[in-house]
Amino acid sequence: MVKIVVLDPISPEGLKLLESAGMIEYEVRTGLKGEDLRKTLAEFDGAICRSGVKITADALEGNRRLKVIVRAGVGTDNIDTAAATRQGIIVMNTPGGNTIATAEHTMALMLALSRNIFPAYKSLLEGKWERHQFMGTELCGKTLGIIGLGRVGQAVAERALAFKMRVLGYDPFLPEHRARELGIRTCRTLEDLFPEVDYLTVHTPLNEQTRNLIDRPQIQMMKKGVRIINCARGGIINEEALLEGLESGHIGGVALDVFTKEPCTNSPLFGKPNVLCTPHLGASTEEAQTNVAIEACELLVDFFTTGAVRNSVNMAPLDPKTLEGLRGYLDLVYRLGLLMAQVDREPPTRCKIRYQGEVANRDTRLLSAAFAAGLLQHALEQSVNLVNAPVLLQQRGIELAEERTTDIGDFASQVTVEVFRNDRSALAAGALFGKSLPRLVQKGEFRLESPLEGTMLIMYHRDVPGVIGRVGEIFGRHNVNIAFLSLGRAENKPGGDAIGVLALDSYPPAESIAEILKLEPIHRATVVVLPPRGELPPWLGIGMPK
Repeated sequence: MVKIVVLDPISPEGLKLLESAGMIEYEVRTGLKGEDLRKTLAEFDGAICRSGVKITADALEGNRRLKVIVRAGVGTDNIDTAAATRQGIIVMNTPGGNTIATAEHTMALMLALSRNIFPAYKSLLEGKWERHQFMGTELCGKTLGIIGLGRVGQAVAERALAFKMRVLGYDPFLPEHRARELGIRTCRTLEDLFPEVDYLTVHTPLNEQTRNLIDRPQIQMMKKGVRIINCARGGIINEEALLEGLESGHIGGVALDVFTKEPCTNSPLFGKPNVLCTPHLGASTEEAQTNVAIEACELLVDFFTTGAVRNSVNMAPLDPKTLEGLRGYLDLVYRLGLLMAQVDREPPTRCKIRYQGEVANRDTRLLSAAFAAGLLQHALEQSVNLVNAPVLLQQRGIELAEERTTDIGDFASQVTVEVFRNDRSALAAGALFGKSLPRLVQKGEFRLESPLEGTMLIMYHRDVPGVIGRVGEIFGRHNVNIAFLSLGRAENKPGGDAIGVLALDSYPPAESIAEILKLEPIHRATVVVLPPRGELPPWLGIGMPK
C-alpha cells in the first residue's frame, strides 16, 4: 500500500478520491513543523499540502522514501523545490483550479469599484440615504487593459467581453492570431496600451521583470480617471505610486486583493476614497478549494498507479544515466531559449530548432522542451520545466518544429534556433565546448564565439575604428567592468555591419546604455541576463562543475 500524508486541510471530495483508489492509505496530520514534520515526511511515499505548512530543506534532509509532493494550489513558495530536486522528490501543483475564482473576483472588484458598492452600503449603515453621492460608471463601452494573458487573464477577457467592454491585452508570449480568436486586440508595448485604457488589471507572475511594473511613469501615461485592479501578486504595482495617483486625482479608483507584504492589515490606501481592498480572496471560493483538492489528489493517484507526471514544477522523469548524457546539451538549449526571449519582446508565432552533428542522435524532444522552458521561463507565473514547457507553448498557439542532420559542420555538434515573430525572425546558434561550457557561436548572420552566461550586452554597429574604445570608456565611467569581448562581422572586411557581445561583471545602469545608443555607429544594443556558469535550472538536478 502507498502511504500519503495530508499536511493541510483540503476539501473532502479530494480525500474521497484517495480512498477510492484502493491501493492508497492516507493520514491527515496538520500543523506540523520542525523535527515533527521531518520525521513525518520520512514515513510516507507522497504528501499533499496547501500554503499552511512550510516544507524546507531541513524537513526533507535525509529523506529516502518520499517520492512526490503535491501543492493544492498554484504557488509553491512554501516548498523548497531545489531541496526536493536534490532529494529526487517530484513537486507538482494545480495551476488551473483557481482560474475561475480569481477571474470572477477581478470582475467583482471592477464592478464594486465602478458602482461605489462599499461606500454606498456604509452610508446606509450610518442611517443616510444619499443616492446623489454615489453616481457610478458602466463597464459597457469602456476599454479594459489586461497585462498577462495566461489562464486568468484570458478568463477575465472572456467575462469583460460579455459586458461589452473593449479589451486590449499585452503578453509577450501570446501570438496575435490567438488573441484575435479570443476577441482581444494586442498591443506591442505597454506604452501603447496605457493611454487607451479606462480600466487596467494585471495577471502576471511576480519576478524581477514584473516587480513595480506599474509605477509613477506608467501611471502618468494613463488617462485621468483610470481605475486599476490587482488580483495577481502584490508588488507588481507600486502601492506608493497608487496612493500618489489617487491623491492627485489622476487615478479614479483602485481595487487590490493582494499586497506587497501580507498579511496586510494597515495600509495608507485603506480608507481612502475610491479604494476597495480585500484580504487575498481571489481563490477563496468553495468551488475553487474543491477543484484544487480534487486535482491534487488526481495527480497523486495517477502518479502512483500509472507513473504519470503532470504539472511538475521542478524536474522531469528522467533516469540518471539519460540525464547525465544530456545535461550539457540541455543547459545549452535552455540558455538559448533565455537569450531569445530577451533579445526581442514581441510575441513569437513559431520556433524552429536545427540539430546538426552528433547531437542529432540524442533525444531532441527533451532538448526542444528545454529550449521552450528557457523561452517561457520569465513569462509565466507557474514554474516551467521539461515536462510542461511544450504544453504551455502549444496552449499559446506557438509551433515548435525540429530539423535534424548528422552531417558535421563547423562543430561536432551545433544547435541553431530560430524564433519567428510575424514577418521576421531572429536566429542564434550554440555549441558545447567540452562537456559543460555552452557557447554562442552565431547571432543572426554574424559568426562569433562568446560564453552563454551572466550579464551580456549585445550590440549591432558599423565596423569602424574606435567603437569598442568608446563603449569601454562609457562603461568605465559607470564602473562597469568588461570581462570578455567577442566580435563578429558580416563580411571579412572593415566598414560593414558588425556585432559585439560583451560579458559584464555587473548589470549596466540605464544611463550607460542610453549613452551607448547615442554613439553614431551603434544601431542597437540589448542587455541579456543568463545564469552564471554552472548554474542549472532546478529540473536539471545537481549542478555541473564550475
